[in-house]
Amino acid sequence: RPLLAGQGYWSTSLRPWTRVRCGRRVRAWTPGRCYRVSHDRQRDGRANRLHWDQTRKSTPVPYIGHLLGVASLVVENGGTEDEVIAALLHDAVEDQGGAETLATIRRRFGDAVADIVDACSDTDQHPKPPWHQRKQDYIDHLRTAPEGVLRVSAADKLHNARAILSDLRQVGEAVFGRFSVPMGGTLAYYCLLDDIYRQRLGGSLAGDLHQVVEELLHATGSERYTALPVYIPLGVS
Repeated sequence: RPLLAGQGYWSTSLRPWTRVRCGRRVRAWTPGRCYRVSHDRQRDGRANRLHWDQTRKSTPVPYIGHLLGVASLVVENGGTEDEVIAALLHDAVEDQGGAETLATIRRRFGDAVADIVDACSDTDQHPKPPWHQRKQDYIDHLRTAPEGVLRVSAADKLHNARAILSDLRQVGEAVFGRFSVPMGGTLAYYCLLDDIYRQRLGGSLAGDLHQVVEELLHATGSERYTALPVYIPLGVS
């Protein structure tokens, strides 16, 4: 059986092109577990509507592919229905409307989903605060975050890290030019996240991310980082 079973079909002719029409309910099966995920008009496509015109950094790849990938990892690693919904919406606050979007998510999907989305956002401010402080605050927050937050966060970082490694193999270190800090900053961030997930979450998510981080370090000839580097913004002495 396919993962999504029931009446309906996947459609590529709709806008957004990834919207799923599966009747009012679908069943998403994982070993020993069944999630009943409502697909009424309020829920179906919420992530699509927020991100439909967004692509991944410096690529033509639709951003919704990342959200679906993260949600899939959460399902495969024993996540709850709330965690799966939060995975689909995990970037909505940071990239698509800040506190107002979080309030909408809380109203439509409940506190459990909204709390995970909030915890997986490194800021709800626009413009975003300086990189070092945002990332350090996020890392510090994960040291005490509950398991559901760690699972969604780790799935997000694993999916991102795999994309970076894939692009590194294709275009070389130019891939790091897509980010707001030099290569060392991105690698250091993933090293510190890797340490926390292995200490606090464990399991295949943490193990898979550790493997990808090690491959990134090896491919770039980098030593393992133990702290975030501090970068001085242009024009600031």
